[in-house]
Amino acid sequence: MLRIINTGLFYSLLSTWTMFWFIFCCVSLPLLPANRRHRVIVKPWCHTALFLSKHLCGVNYQVIGAENIPDSPGVIISNHQSAWETFFLQTIFTPQTQVIKRELLAIPFFGWTFRLLNPIAINRKDVRGSLKTIISKGTTLLQKGNWILIFPEGTRKPYGKLGKYSSGGAALAINAAKQIVPVAHNAGKVWPSYQWLKNPGTITVVIGQPIDTTDKNHKQLSNELHAWTEQQLADIDN
Repeated sequence: MLRIINTGLFYSLLSTWTMFWFIFCCVSLPLLPANRRHRVIVKPWCHTALFLSKHLCGVNYQVIGAENIPDSPGVIISNHQSAWETFFLQTIFTPQTQVIKRELLAIPFFGWTFRLLNPIAINRKDVRGSLKTIISKGTTLLQKGNWILIFPEGTRKPYGKLGKYSSGGAALAINAAKQIVPVAHNAGKVWPSYQWLKNPGTITVVIGQPIDTTDKNHKQLSNELHAWTEQQLADIDN
């Protein structure tokens, strides 16, 4: 019963905070330079979400390998189990944008604000067109000093399962001559995919050493990233 109350309180407070955040965004986003929007707008919202989830739902976390984050931006490749990692990864890689499905931009208020953050919006049904968009727009954003976050599974997977990795992130990094920073986590154990209730516990996030993409094949590189993530997830649970 307490877990239900705490989860409800978490969403109530987060929704209230989001309403104030949206008003602030409407006023400030158009006035801020593009490279300042993530740090000023996105990070505070995400820190608040993490704070509330920790103190109301008991969702803690530990990070292994934070020292592996390079000084210059690159492509972040992470497995996807919940909404939690979409909050958390915004707080440690900045400025940042991410690859999202185009439909998210149509969500009232959220999508309209998200559009001002210059995401890489793709049509998942058009695989070839999506890859072109990721490479062309992603390369431009990387050259402007942005991190690019990609969930190569495409959608959230249940805890304990790892989906097939698409090669779009690897192709982008190779084309832009940027490093890949691999990330693995078990957030779905505490914050289950598509489940309202949260489970108290500690999420482990592993940040791997940057991968040089020089002279690499994007399909082979994607397979290597998948294998690395699979091994890290196995180690986390042991």
